[in-house]
Amino acid sequence: MAQRIRGWMRGMVRRTRSDRGMTTSEYAVGTIAACAFAAVLYKVVTSAPVMTALQSLLKDALDAKF
Repeated sequence: MAQRIRGWMRGMVRRTRSDRGMTTSEYAVGTIAACAFAAVLYKVVTSAPVMTALQSLLKDALDAKF
């Protein structure tokens, strides 16, 4: 009886730890999500209002009086 239970437990552990075929698709989805986020961030940073704000911020920082 104890051997049957141990065998059943080993089978359950093997089934729950199986990652075959998952890692490649996870990397692909993660890469696509990172590229999409980078594209959105690039569009936001290169937009006119953000560029103006960044230029103003840099100008104020360089013109600071000590």
